[in-house]
Amino acid sequence: MPSSSRPSRTAASCLPVEDPPLSQTTSFTFVRHGETDYNREQRFQGQVDVPLNATGLAQAARLARRLASEPADVLLCSDLLRTRQTAEPLARAWGLEAVATAGFREQSFGIVEGMTAADIERQHPALWARWLQHEGDFALPGGESLLQFHQRVITAVEQAASAHAGRHVAVIAHGGVLDMLWRSAHREVIRGLRRCDIPNTGINRLRWEGGRLEILVWGDAAHLAPAA
Repeated sequence: MPSSSRPSRTAASCLPVEDPPLSQTTSFTFVRHGETDYNREQRFQGQVDVPLNATGLAQAARLARRLASEPADVLLCSDLLRTRQTAEPLARAWGLEAVATAGFREQSFGIVEGMTAADIERQHPALWARWLQHEGDFALPGGESLLQFHQRVITAVEQAASAHAGRHVAVIAHGGVLDMLWRSAHREVIRGLRRCDIPNTGINRLRWEGGRLEILVWGDAAHLAPAA
């Protein structure tokens, strides 16, 4: 009899084929720190280690009351004082320790940190003119470019998502950090001015899955509304 044209089934081909592992979703709640005097004075705060002012401390307390019944599995914060102070009431409410993570620091602005825009324009006019072009690869002397900052922030998110896959991670961070997340989620080119509102202690809920960020809730500051 002529041989069959159908291929023979070897032992290997009879083995069950395993489905590739499903990527786990990591839920994030990102919060900007409470107000500082530098925020109020509109200074380039960067990585200057300034504390919360009285308003910022009150905002942190309100944040903790708002989220007390929604505990995360892990609480991270940048290693700067203003985020650690913002995290303290939340850590007490959840019974967690806030783990300081340098990757979530604010962007470094180098030699102009602590200055107002008027200070920079007066003391460093050429740098100020270049800054106003908002190029992604421009870094002030001693500071980070937007592209460098973005890479650092996304690396920190990837590391947190990998270390705590499938869990809920809360991160107390900075306005610049939140801006980088917003741009990443919207697939924006990393250049130009910020185009999103980032209130102090505003609540931002995101999801990380398959190496991509998705925004679920942005800039929720209902806990700061005056009492009725």
